Amino acid sequence: MPSYTVTVATGSQWFAGTDDYIYLSLLGSAGCSEKHLLDKPFYNDFERGAVDSYDVTVDEELGEIQLVKIEKRKYWLHDDWYLKYITLKTPHGDYIEFPCYRWITGDGEVVLRDGRAKLARDDQIHILKQHRRKELETRQKQYRWMEWSPGFPLSIDAKCHKDLPRDIQFDSEKGVDFVLNYSKAMENLFINRFMHMFQSSWNDFADFEKIFVKISNTISERVMNHWQEDLMFGYQFLNGCNPVLIRRCTELPEKFPVTTEMVECSLERQLSLEQEVQQGNIFIVDFELLDGIDANKTDPCTLQFLAAPICLLYKNLANKIVPIAIQLSQIPGDENPIFLPSDAKYDWLLAKIWVRSSDFHVHQTITHLLRTHLVSEVFGIAMYRQLPAVHPIFKLLVAHVRYTIAINTKAREQLICECGLFDKAIKARGMESKEDIPYYFYRDDGLLVWEAIRMFTAEVVGIYYESDQVVEEDPELQDFVNDVYLYGMRGRKSSGFPKSVKSREQLSEYLTVVIFTASAQHAAVNFGQYDWCSWIPNAPPTMRAPPPTAKGVVTIEQIVDTLPDRGRSCWHLGAVWALSQFQENELFLGMYPEEHFIEKPVKEAIARFRKNLEAIVSVIAERNKKKQLPYYYLSPDRIPNSVAI
Repeated sequence: MPSYTVTVATGSQWFAGTDDYIYLSLLGSAGCSEKHLLDKPFYNDFERGAVDSYDVTVDEELGEIQLVKIEKRKYWLHDDWYLKYITLKTPHGDYIEFPCYRWITGDGEVVLRDGRAKLARDDQIHILKQHRRKELETRQKQYRWMEWSPGFPLSIDAKCHKDLPRDIQFDSEKGVDFVLNYSKAMENLFINRFMHMFQSSWNDFADFEKIFVKISNTISERVMNHWQEDLMFGYQFLNGCNPVLIRRCTELPEKFPVTTEMVECSLERQLSLEQEVQQGNIFIVDFELLDGIDANKTDPCTLQFLAAPICLLYKNLANKIVPIAIQLSQIPGDENPIFLPSDAKYDWLLAKIWVRSSDFHVHQTITHLLRTHLVSEVFGIAMYRQLPAVHPIFKLLVAHVRYTIAINTKAREQLICECGLFDKAIKARGMESKEDIPYYFYRDDGLLVWEAIRMFTAEVVGIYYESDQVVEEDPELQDFVNDVYLYGMRGRKSSGFPKSVKSREQLSEYLTVVIFTASAQHAAVNFGQYDWCSWIPNAPPTMRAPPPTAKGVVTIEQIVDTLPDRGRSCWHLGAVWALSQFQENELFLGMYPEEHFIEKPVKEAIARFRKNLEAIVSVIAERNKKKQLPYYYLSPDRIPNSVAI
């Protein structure tokens, strides 16, 4: 009688093993096997990290094995089981791989196909078509769209982390408890003695050092020492946590009536302000988005304030970006003066602090939350709803949505009661020229990583789609793209996302956006938060007094009383510390330990992708050797695969 050798790999994460009964059935082109109990006498099967082999004898020849069915039945108490993969050795000596990488819960079952990626058009056999359809029907019931907040992209329909499908939950929910993690961070930073001191102001700037952890030769220490300098202020718009707002000023806005006379002491080329604008030396950051937004009112004992400033910056003869004018609200007037570097020291300093506070708010809500976390969640939900596990695009993207839906659900549960192509976004802001703006490392490194990802996705697309017509006629792919547009982006053309993709080039570009957003863009705006935001005066999370309405009245005491109190400063420090840490067992860009792809051409493409990323690591490391302020957030060895923190 024909005999098969079945090898079963159990996951190595906590609680991945099981004591439940595990049954296997083989479904072939010539027949189906009986249900076989996988069990070895006097042996503890399916332990965490184990790879177990079993001999399965069948009554008759089954033909080509099309599906493997695994069933889990209760032994004593239900325990979930994480199945990595099954390998089948046939009676003819052939090996067939069946990737799984899923949890099986309760009296559950999973039906697996072999690991070869297939488009819908490749499946002509009824049983395979049916399997494909049933998988998506089941997923669409599990992964439902929900409006979390008006105007935001739709999110997963789950009130809390435990409501999520088991496959996308964190292995340990305790590890992503924000309040617990922030409290632990404050203990580790030795600042927990201040954490309940709300409404208690610091005495002066030096007083903030009581909660500042000095680590020699780090960016955060350099920020503390130089935060008041105009050069440091300007540099952060290029390479800080929020390097996406600055744009070249092509025309001075009427609402910001800066004149040459106001800023002539800052201009170094003996040109008028208008001439500097024409030569491309003037840049602008406008926080108009914050205009009219009410400040947080969660604490009735503390008034909090927001501003919507406009900041004009200048590229000096050293090609460095420095601020030359700041207006703290959108409508010019006598009570909304334009602050200048030539003003009194504390007038100018407080104006810059207000800009840094506004930048912090836009960074957290738009750049970080909306444009990486929430957009990546949209990709993840649409992927699970519309792409079966056998689809090559599912196999490509699944590593890049790992834990994203879970971290966002946790954030909505505990913290929070128009994406474009990278190079086009850079050009749209007039920031593309390396000669004009040589110190914009976010741009330089981002373009390198973008191109590496684009080359990789183009290779994968080329393997499975031999023509543009095949792309256009792939119904599952088109449903995925349409789900992103219609539900995730609420059908808004302004989102920049298409309703469909019609060519291999367009598909490659689309996939590059998905992967870059989830990996590099998130890394660029997330992991520098402790570096740039731990010195509280440089990135105040709240302001306790309104913006000044006149010049010549600001004192150091007024600035300190405007900055966050001791309690809020500590919680802020704990938050930016926790958010800047990598996950335990982090997977970085190019790492694909779950082998969803089994075909040699794709594995070779992955190897080339890794080699390209390693070359980028070397380029960035070499440049950083010469820098007092190294920029490493987009070094691929520091870019996690997905949004998971």
